[in-house]
Amino acid sequence: MSQDSFSLPAAARPGRVALRVGSLDRVVPFYREVLGLEADREGNQVRLRASGTPLLELQEAPDAPERGPEEAGLFHVAFLYPDRAALGERLEAIRASDYDLTGASDHNVSEALYLRDPESNGVELYRDRPAEQWPSSDDGVDIDTLPLDLADLARAADDEDEREHDHRPVDADAGGDLVAPAGTVVGHVHLETADLARAEAFYVDGLGLRIRSRYGEGASFLAVGDYHHHLGLNSWNDRSERAAGNGRGLAWFEFVVPEAETLDRVTERLAERGHAVDRRDSRAIVTDPDGTELRLKAA
Repeated sequence: MSQDSFSLPAAARPGRVALRVGSLDRVVPFYREVLGLEADREGNQVRLRASGTPLLELQEAPDAPERGPEEAGLFHVAFLYPDRAALGERLEAIRASDYDLTGASDHNVSEALYLRDPESNGVELYRDRPAEQWPSSDDGVDIDTLPLDLADLARAADDEDEREHDHRPVDADAGGDLVAPAGTVVGHVHLETADLARAEAFYVDGLGLRIRSRYGEGASFLAVGDYHHHLGLNSWNDRSERAAGNGRGLAWFEFVVPEAETLDRVTERLAERGHAVDRRDSRAIVTDPDGTELRLKAA
């Protein structure tokens, strides 16, 4: 990778994520019931939001092929909740639903619940611990994977001391389920890559993310500023092919930058490194080395 010091400004952040699915009727209830997102449908597309903020788009494509076992693509999309009580509420919603946890972890920097949606897209729900509590070393932030005390997390849903936001509103159209509170965002996106070094170079040298931690030769965690990670990259499942580009799963994901000047600089850097960039006023579209579409937007 190059030795220049360009980094995205601290105000940059992940934006929306889009998934291509075979059936909206099958998938939308999961995101409403389990994540507490509110839905608006227009034709073959559903936009899911938290307190008016769009987070996820589902595109119905019944004829789209399923993702092949060798293809790079989505590991999970991670939704960040504003406090522990909000995450505890989502745990209660999961337990009341027909969906099961696939994992639950204490990562030192965060507490996380893991599931798969009805079309096997990976989903993480998490809350951050205060940044001053994150363990670190000379190599960056230390993210671990430890057992999560689910009973204690469930109690947090009713603990006023854990509650930083008023997030008791309900979605009348979803049977009175509690909705996600204001401040719920896409915290990070985690990708499976066919070539970890090449993907890391694209997102660090081109986009301007910082390496926050590495796990041997199998995973890298990248971020804007000092966050633990806005993007995860891993080669754990030995993916060896680019994403097909028209199949089910991740259609695209977005990074929002604070101003047009930053967008100009990023698109220039990507183009200088041989990546085709489609610039559209305050937006740009580029495909990463694994065939994943990245959308850039100036706020």
